[in-house]
Amino acid sequence: MARRALKLASLTAAASGIYMYGNKFLDPNDFGIVRVGRAIATTAVITYDYLTSLRSVPYGTEEYEFLKSQIKELFMSFEDTPLGAASLAQVHKAVLQDGRTVAVKIQHPKVQAQSSKDILLMEVLLLVVKQIFPDFEFMWLVEEAKKNLPLELDFLHEGRNAEKVAYMLKNFDFLKVPRIYWELSTRRVLLMEFMEGGQVNDRAYMERNGINVNEISRNLGKLYSEMIFVNGFVHCDPHPGNVLVKKCPTSGKAHIILLDHGLYQVLSESFRMDYCRLWQALIKADMKRVQKYSRRLGAGDLYPLFACMLTARSWESVNRGIDQSPVSASEDMEIRSNAAAYLPQITQLLNNVPRQMLLLLKTNDLLRGIESALHTRASASSFLNMSRCCIRAVSTYQRSKSLSLYRRAQISLTEALSLWQINLYELFLWLKGSQLGNWVIALLRRMHHSTY
Repeated sequence: MARRALKLASLTAAASGIYMYGNKFLDPNDFGIVRVGRAIATTAVITYDYLTSLRSVPYGTEEYEFLKSQIKELFMSFEDTPLGAASLAQVHKAVLQDGRTVAVKIQHPKVQAQSSKDILLMEVLLLVVKQIFPDFEFMWLVEEAKKNLPLELDFLHEGRNAEKVAYMLKNFDFLKVPRIYWELSTRRVLLMEFMEGGQVNDRAYMERNGINVNEISRNLGKLYSEMIFVNGFVHCDPHPGNVLVKKCPTSGKAHIILLDHGLYQVLSESFRMDYCRLWQALIKADMKRVQKYSRRLGAGDLYPLFACMLTARSWESVNRGIDQSPVSASEDMEIRSNAAAYLPQITQLLNNVPRQMLLLLKTNDLLRGIESALHTRASASSFLNMSRCCIRAVSTYQRSKSLSLYRRAQISLTEALSLWQINLYELFLWLKGSQLGNWVIALLRRMHHSTY
């Protein structure tokens, strides 16, 4: 099996990729996706090398048919047309000889060998740009690329991440992570359970299939709050192609399917605690603590800008309370215009904060993009879920550092009371927005008036 999988790595990458070239299936928008740590020049080099390498075995030739026959040793059927393609790999649907339907993720040819050259080229380009524009502080991109790209190129590492996050979040019955078939996986080919659904930002798909948009947004927030604040192990590429939704035909429940587990950020305990406390301060509009924990996370005097970047809200909204009102069109326009005006300060900030923060900022932006598409941005439920996770995380940390049984009991009691207050407030919001709640409020008002 292992030898066959290695053969698959060398053969399918050519055979399936040739189809893309010969039939012009390639979508430049998909193929040009770049992740954190790679500049446009990097992707251009990979793309050029891949396309030129395909010309050696044209689609439909005798050699192509031979390669395809070799693939049939492993699969009952193998779809030539990729389900999706990006800068590092492409995914095909296939059926194994035992009848299991699988997704086959295949790394593009020569990406492994080319990656070190790409990073070197990016480093040279950034150094040149920095000489011309001294305020251009993006050398951290090179550091992140050197750290993350080798991990993303190791599909066995991706498989281990998938299994770890599935176990870590096993209590969320709405989450589905594809099972990995290790016996047919290598560093360059990953075979996994085939799962399909609509993209998480496709509101029309959800409405057609009877999926509650608010429930999906709320559950996605629960997943990421749990990953960030409680576990410190974060899936950092939640773009819509990697997060699917599907309604289970038997139970009728909506599932979230999490794909592409190559890029994760592991948060240190000290960073995670500071980040928890910062978000608690932001939600409570406690400006002294916002300043304190922003500084501890490297923001320095730029803490107001840091708070605005984290929340994607104006400084006025941060002071007022980010849960008090949704983002208005004028506020959104103000944020966009200020982003260009404060570019030097933003680059300085990105250069100063811990490296762990960089992928979290990217993840926050991707999640906000999904919320914007679903029209669920800055909902009260998302902040309540974040608050719950922050309280649990901080309480767990405090108990682990306490040697006193009385102190641990005191921490647990405070945690339970805080969570109970959140539950009570959530119930109040539900009653306020529901027909039953309106009926109860109207009844109480009539009783109040009849008393007088």
